Amino acid sequence: MENVVELKNVTKKFKDFSVENINLQVKQGFVTGFIGANGAGKSTTIKMMMNLLKPDAGKVNVFGLDYRTHEKEIKERIGFVYDDNVFYEALNLKDIKRIIAPAYKRWDNSLFYQYVERFELPLNKALKKFSKGMQMKASLAIALSHHPELLIMDEPTSGLDPIFRRELMNLLQEIMMDGKLTVFFSTHITTDLDRIADYIVFIQKGKLVFNQSIDEVAENYALVKGGIDLLDTDTEKAFVHVHRAATGFEALTDNRKAAESIFGDSVIIEPASLEDIMYYLKGGIYHV
Repeated sequence: MENVVELKNVTKKFKDFSVENINLQVKQGFVTGFIGANGAGKSTTIKMMMNLLKPDAGKVNVFGLDYRTHEKEIKERIGFVYDDNVFYEALNLKDIKRIIAPAYKRWDNSLFYQYVERFELPLNKALKKFSKGMQMKASLAIALSHHPELLIMDEPTSGLDPIFRRELMNLLQEIMMDGKLTVFFSTHITTDLDRIADYIVFIQKGKLVFNQSIDEVAENYALVKGGIDLLDTDTEKAFVHVHRAATGFEALTDNRKAAESIFGDSVIIEPASLEDIMYYLKGGIYHV
């Protein structure tokens, strides 16, 4: 099984927003970063992957299975971490574990307590008294304690301090080492993905912009800086978006080799970060 998740021509329409014709594959054993601005359609897409929303059109398969006939089997194999606490806040972690553990055939009490100790989580303290970071650690401990094959994380680092965000990235790197876990990581904080992502999926205004390996993104996308006099109808075809200023232009290209061929040494060409790509494509054209 090469793809853990497959979305085929998936569409979901709301009154003032829609996710349209999404074709997405999440490869087994890798970390896929799912990026896009707030409101781009990340959470809607994830909810369809989790069968919390049903698409108006298209098909969703997880582990090669269909939710219509294998929902329980699929969800037993998924761990889910959300940006807000999804548990009853008046309960403590010990009580939450007692409620959740029976739902999973592969629940591992020993592993759960290892994470509790590692994250320094109090077992008898109500979740409403946990800090944001502690709540995230509690969600992680529960999500990982039934040996999931797919870990879906929806904006897990939103509102967290840089220290915990780095700790989380280190943990993900550690648990990915055996090659058994697949991680789908949704975020608008693109720097979180710099060290761990193998693939990047970019969604904008409900449409998929690209799904590429991190190496392909680095190879294809670049920032080009030069004088305004270099721009004309033909040269601008090398760019997906151009920003003009009195001192010159800065543009994003999704074909670095073409830009190098057109401009040669007359411009400065630099690597484009994921944040650069999101910023420039927000107001530009893009290719699906």
